[in-house]
Amino acid sequence: MLLFFLIGNSATAQRSKINEDSLYIREHYTKIERQIPMRDGIKLFTSIYIPKDISSKKYPVILNRTPYSVAPYGENLYKTVIGPSMHFARDGYIVVYQDVRGKYMSEGEFEAYRPFIPVKKTKADIDESSDTYDTIEWIIKNVDGNSGRVGSWGISAPGYYATMSAVDAHPALKAASPQAPVSDWFMGDDRHHNGAFFLMGTFSFISSYGAPRPVPTTKGTPGFSAYGTPDSYEFYKNLGPLKNVNEKIFKGENRIWNQLMEHEVYDDFWKARTPVPHLKNIKPAVMVVGGWFDQEDLYGPLKAYQGIETSNPKSPNLLVMGPWIHGGWARGTGESLGNIRFGAQTSVFYQKDIELAFFNQYLKDQKDAALPKAYIFETGANEWRKYDQWPPENTVEKKLYLHPDGTLSFSPTMTIMQVGVKPSFHEYTSDPAKPVPYTSEIRIIRGSDFMYEDQRFASTRPDVLVYESEVLTEDVTISGNVFADLFVSTTGTDADFVVKLIDVYPGDAPNDSPVNPNMKMGGFQLLVRGEVMRAKFRKSFSKPVAMVPNKIENVKFDMQDAAHRFKKGHKIMVQVQSSWFPLVDRNPQKFVNIYKASEQDFQVAKHRIYTSGTSSSYVGVRVVE
Repeated sequence: MLLFFLIGNSATAQRSKINEDSLYIREHYTKIERQIPMRDGIKLFTSIYIPKDISSKKYPVILNRTPYSVAPYGENLYKTVIGPSMHFARDGYIVVYQDVRGKYMSEGEFEAYRPFIPVKKTKADIDESSDTYDTIEWIIKNVDGNSGRVGSWGISAPGYYATMSAVDAHPALKAASPQAPVSDWFMGDDRHHNGAFFLMGTFSFISSYGAPRPVPTTKGTPGFSAYGTPDSYEFYKNLGPLKNVNEKIFKGENRIWNQLMEHEVYDDFWKARTPVPHLKNIKPAVMVVGGWFDQEDLYGPLKAYQGIETSNPKSPNLLVMGPWIHGGWARGTGESLGNIRFGAQTSVFYQKDIELAFFNQYLKDQKDAALPKAYIFETGANEWRKYDQWPPENTVEKKLYLHPDGTLSFSPTMTIMQVGVKPSFHEYTSDPAKPVPYTSEIRIIRGSDFMYEDQRFASTRPDVLVYESEVLTEDVTISGNVFADLFVSTTGTDADFVVKLIDVYPGDAPNDSPVNPNMKMGGFQLLVRGEVMRAKFRKSFSKPVAMVPNKIENVKFDMQDAAHRFKKGHKIMVQVQSSWFPLVDRNPQKFVNIYKASEQDFQVAKHRIYTSGTSSSYVGVRVVE
């Protein structure tokens, strides 16, 4: 009864807060809608919220460009929250939302991550940078009460548009905050990771996102819903090879899905769509934001920040990484995820003391926000860290070796590679008909829980290898890149390798789950970082190469960054497997174009992970000293 009482009180308080915010916006803002012309004549639908006291005061502009709709439509219909948070509305900003080209009420043809054109020769040469430039130019000249200063922000795809706003930026753009920005749909964001296709999230999302839109409309296209089962594992297994999606469901009418299926390798199509190579001579101040538990775009913020940093920006370039799922910093309190507590309202703190402070400094000439180069939340320790660079200077790269006896340590095995002596290995059978599930839950939509789920459900399977350290006698803190360096062989000609870095709680860990008081946290296996690599891309993402059956080969891949403290009394674990279904599509374990593969191409294979001598597999981490 107490739990229902608390939930009821929380829901009531939330509704009260929404009503309060909505009333404030109506009392203090006027909403106008305009079709803003671009240089090629196409008009983009834009909603503009203007403070009512502009006759006595000038306000900066905060701009959000989105493919997800500026709804509600109609000058008498208002959003219940405007700006990155309600702090902006109350502090005083002109807030602008725009449907990007080809989406909802904007004219033109939509292109998911339109290629940037560095040299524009005619007015027909447009991209997201030029559309943002033209939008800002119109706002500065036509919206009363603006101060001539603009900031941009967005989360996920809108985060990508915020990134592009800073490329060849309009002089009035003084600050930009790409948040969970999409940076590369092949290498690590949303659709693929290291060349492996992220099936579950892509299918459900693209079923709506890539559906045709013949004319401007206020209505979105519903996503696919005819699953016929609550179990995604069952649905995607029964669906069969990827080619069946078009044959059975989309019928070739989903343009973005077709593009995905036509570009299995990292070709010019993909290379043209990443903004990272163009993040040069960036003039606005930039604050890139991401979440350590982001189920969609952990890759994006890290690579966008790194891309700007390596090109020596002319203005500050900051990185903020917190304990959040995708966009979690913009909603909720950020106190916990699933069974994991963080000991503070991390999202509330971020919104006021980091985000608002950043924009106020550059758009309102308010006091220096005194933000560090990298504002990083260290999970495990549950503490914010301030660094003057990322990764921190006081880290050293170390290797967590996988040992022949199933242990894990920073010391290599004592086995020396000698002539005629075969290296040690662990072998498992990978059967595409019985792939390892990505979650223990029965669910049809991917969700985010798998990012912080107890991994004990996987560690008991015979097709999952487990390597575990001794009980830690002192804390081990990692900050920076995590990567896998495996020596493997297979009886097939292709394979996926999934590596998971895990924090194992002690058996007497307190049962302090915020969502389930009966949850046994003793022995809990917290996923710190997990990543997949499609072996055919081990030498080149552009030119795949078949595995040679039974030959030892090196498969090395980026697992993205982490900031985590493995506490004294805990253990460190690494799991290795070859499927992660249906999060990732099944690899036939045969060197073929997987997007065109038939059921007959899928085959059982035996994989080996080598653990001694010059073939010692390990996971690389940066340890704080």
